[in-house]
Amino acid sequence: MTSPEIDYAALFAATPSPYLVLGPDLVIVDVNGAYLEATDRTRENLLGQYIFDAFPDNPSDPDADGVRNLGASLRRVLETGKPDTMALQKYDIPIILRPGQFEERWWSPINTPVLSPDGKVAWIIHRVEDVTAFVQERRSHDRQRGRDAHRRGEEGVGTPGEEVEAELYARARELQHLNEELRQAHARERQVAVTLQEAMLHSPDLDRHTDIAVRYLPAVGSLNVCGDWYDVVDLPGGRFSVSVGDVVGHGLEAATVMGMLRSALSAATRTVDGPAKALEVLGLYARSVEGALVTTSVSVLIDTRRRRILYSSAGHPPPVLLHTDGTFQLLDRATDPPLGARPAHVARPQVGLLYDPGDTLILYTDGLIERRGEDIDVGLGRLTDSLAACSRLGPERLADALLSRLGVIGGARDDIALVVVRL
Repeated sequence: MTSPEIDYAALFAATPSPYLVLGPDLVIVDVNGAYLEATDRTRENLLGQYIFDAFPDNPSDPDADGVRNLGASLRRVLETGKPDTMALQKYDIPIILRPGQFEERWWSPINTPVLSPDGKVAWIIHRVEDVTAFVQERRSHDRQRGRDAHRRGEEGVGTPGEEVEAELYARARELQHLNEELRQAHARERQVAVTLQEAMLHSPDLDRHTDIAVRYLPAVGSLNVCGDWYDVVDLPGGRFSVSVGDVVGHGLEAATVMGMLRSALSAATRTVDGPAKALEVLGLYARSVEGALVTTSVSVLIDTRRRRILYSSAGHPPPVLLHTDGTFQLLDRATDPPLGARPAHVARPQVGLLYDPGDTLILYTDGLIERRGEDIDVGLGRLTDSLAACSRLGPERLADALLSRLGVIGGARDDIALVVVRL
């Protein structure tokens, strides 16, 4: 038996909770019947209206803060792409048939984003529950209790419901202000972290390579700093080096170690011959840096005149050389243990191979392919299948397509660094 096709427009129109749909510019693009009934409006009153033109603050209420609070919530949704639940909100609305007059209203709002395929906010669903009747009924009931108590001659008896209502509203406002302060503090802290990470990952040589795309995604829930790195180093004779690495852990401590190791590898790449020797130097240096042991890294030297690649890996997932016909090679024949894993110094392996113009080199950290409870070969297979399907894309589009196909465009449990080089 075939299920009937669902008419989502009809479902939205019939939903009993009041819903308003806003564009990213906060202009009303749709509204359901429950919202029209709750606000005593028609579709013609609202569609195409900027939300705060349709619903301004009550000028007669000096404490009115509905526009400010709702505006802040909607901006958070646009900035984060995540739902935002507001505290209990007193937000009076204009009375259509009596210009300049407002009706007292109490609401419980939730603002939810609808994301487009590229991850941006396409619409915001503004859902409210009108709790005005409950607040007013409770207020009326408690006032009557106060009058009855007064007639009986009872002294010191107030209206507990009004006190509870006032306390509830005061606490909601206080909570909203505290949350805003916390958000601002977090935003400042995050900006410091982002600035630090950008400074650590800054690569002047990378700016000269228009055929290289890089992506950096911190672990979900982290401070936006991590121990993964990428780097590009220009060398004489039409050569350049590309590397990625992964320090164990997250946060500022791992990022600090990352910055030290990345700088050391960059210096070694400029002074020794080939990626294997550069990683040997880095391994010796890692032994003197607390938190650097078992760091993984891979370094690839590209000789554009000879169309030749040299690579060496310190326990890192293998780079992929993607050919224009969709076939590929895993660069896995020069893999050695992570940095500092051996008690004594041993020369690291190095392998060379030729490439064709138009081939693409992909380097990455394990957060791109590893999934909890899954063998790494499964993740490698998912990566190479995705690459085969995207072999004709340019570096920038290929990088985004990979993140999307592997389900990590919004981040993953682990940090991710990705470098795509069109050769």
